[in-house]
Amino acid sequence: MTVRIGVIGTGAIGRDHARRINQVLGGATVVALSDLNRASAEAVKSDVAPDAAIFTTGEELIASPDVDAVLVTSWGATHEQYVLAAIAAGKPCFCEKPLATTADGAKRIVDAEVAHGKRLVQVGFMRRYDAGYVALKQFVDTKIGAPIMVHAAHRNPAVPEQYVTPMAIHDTMIHEIDVLRWLLNDDYVSARVLFPRSAARSHAKLRDPQIVILETAKGTIIDVEIFVNCHYGYDIQCEVVGEDGIASLPEPLAIQSRLGAKLQNDILTDWKDRFIASYDVELQDFINAAGKGTAAGPNSWDGYVAAITSDACVAAQEAEGAAVAINLPTRPALYN
Repeated sequence: MTVRIGVIGTGAIGRDHARRINQVLGGATVVALSDLNRASAEAVKSDVAPDAAIFTTGEELIASPDVDAVLVTSWGATHEQYVLAAIAAGKPCFCEKPLATTADGAKRIVDAEVAHGKRLVQVGFMRRYDAGYVALKQFVDTKIGAPIMVHAAHRNPAVPEQYVTPMAIHDTMIHEIDVLRWLLNDDYVSARVLFPRSAARSHAKLRDPQIVILETAKGTIIDVEIFVNCHYGYDIQCEVVGEDGIASLPEPLAIQSRLGAKLQNDILTDWKDRFIASYDVELQDFINAAGKGTAAGPNSWDGYVAAITSDACVAAQEAEGAAVAINLPTRPALYN
């Protein structure tokens, strides 16, 4: 079976996913496109999806009998409405993060999916598909004993001027929030945020860097450094300290050189290059599940938990180092 996919939102990530589906992956084809900017959809049709129909609205695309499954890659504020429409239509839906821009919105999606009675939603937390993180999880699960501490860092070389302090959580650390919970098979119970002195490249509306400290239900303490103007490159670090040993996320493959009296290797500067292979794996996982009428991978509950945790971390940014409780409702059986 070839899964007929409709893509809502044809900006950079929507275009790249359409290319991936039509030119790299197997078992699916892009048959429909929709974007508020019709010229953007026309360009994607011309470049990578010549057989796709263009729909005026995302809702019209979802309702089309020619569409079996949906990719939501539009701007974040529209995600909730399109995911809810896909669930109502009974169609598998891949939604780039965030699942919704509020925890209440994410809960509405969880409630709709539970009422439907079957998983239909996969959230685009691609780090769970990164080969390095997959290897790290296997090692943590089997080799180093119970995790006691995690030291992590998310460093960007630079961010736009409109990037402000809460975005360090909602737009940047959101990936650590999901992948560390998955890595440890644990939930968070509290968050604190500490601010060292601001780097010279920050500005009045951005406190950078910052350190987020999370405590889990099993007692693991996690510290995550978020430094979005580090200048030197895009650098993702993760070290898990267990009872019997320590495991670290492997560095991306790079040639080490001895040149000009220096021992060195290059550091990536673009997040798309760092995780490009994981996008292929995650979308193939979606296609495989969608062919069976369901969804795999990170689910709506994961998106909801990430939203609750993000809100707590933002509240902790304003709490001057005090801990903010993270209270999760009971997880529905659908996601067990």
